[in-house]
Amino acid sequence: MLSRLSLWILSKLGWAVQADYPDVKKYVVIAAPHTSNWDFPLGILAAKAVNLDIHWMGKHALFRWPWGWFFRALGGTPVYREQSLNLIQQMAELFAQSERLVLALAPEGTRKKKDHWKTGFYYIARTANVPIVMGYLDYGHKQVGIGGAFYPGNDIETDFNQIRQFYKNRRGKIPQNESLIEVHQRED
Repeated sequence: MLSRLSLWILSKLGWAVQADYPDVKKYVVIAAPHTSNWDFPLGILAAKAVNLDIHWMGKHALFRWPWGWFFRALGGTPVYREQSLNLIQQMAELFAQSERLVLALAPEGTRKKKDHWKTGFYYIARTANVPIVMGYLDYGHKQVGIGGAFYPGNDIETDFNQIRQFYKNRRGKIPQNESLIEVHQRED
């Protein structure tokens, strides 16, 4: 029922849904480009439309009263950015303990333009030995979907090239806010 309702709402809004699922029960979904507050409700509607039970992480402020219960009910887990927690290891352990788990993350980490993506999604997938699946909200074509599953290898630059190719013709709601799909180069 919820699936049909979500699909109906998306179609009334002019959106099409495409899903190319990997043949596994556990994976990391990256959701990009993330440029607008509208990305979240559209992404949740799309997940419900295709019966995808997602879990996601969001900044802790989303989980405060009065809406915290609602975001948790939608599969959310708060992230406290100021704390130095090993989220990669914690998420890998959660994958190991779960029979099924689809973890959705926005690698940009913000709706504002950045010169790189955060790489936590990549290291979570590598550590947990699960594939990365690329989710998208393409406002240019009014399509939402997932596809392009791959297991991360030992060369992050090669894997980011594959990711760049997948997203090259997909536009966010606010294209000028799209972050560059680059690995953050740390200065030592």
